[in-house]
Amino acid sequence: MTQPLIQATGRRKSSVARVRFVEGTGAFVINGDRSLDDYFPQAYRRRVQEPFEVVDYVGRYDVHATLHGGGLTGQSDALRLGIARALVGIDAELRPTLKKAGMLRRDDRKVERKKYGLRKARRAPQFTKR
Repeated sequence: MTQPLIQATGRRKSSVARVRFVEGTGAFVINGDRSLDDYFPQAYRRRVQEPFEVVDYVGRYDVHATLHGGGLTGQSDALRLGIARALVGIDAELRPTLKKAGMLRRDDRKVERKKYGLRKARRAPQFTKR
């Protein structure tokens, strides 16, 4: 791999995505050896590529990403945020466009922990009269 142009990090739920951009043709390399088509199903692929489509930068950079933690939803949203942050790092003029599209906001929602005495985080045991 050649020297990266920019590096950025995206997070969502318990997932972390470290993203590096390299001049190229728009290829994705995830965790060293897998392509975007191989890693994510179709709906997630569209969500990951959204920042490029919003600013019309499709096919300009190769994306090398390291993903870990969580599941497909968390990882795809973390990768999306990392890509958006990297695009702003390359060209600060893109910030208003990406911000308006909601790409630069980190979704901080996480799974609420289960509490003692409850069946789930908030679900109480069923009441029995007798």
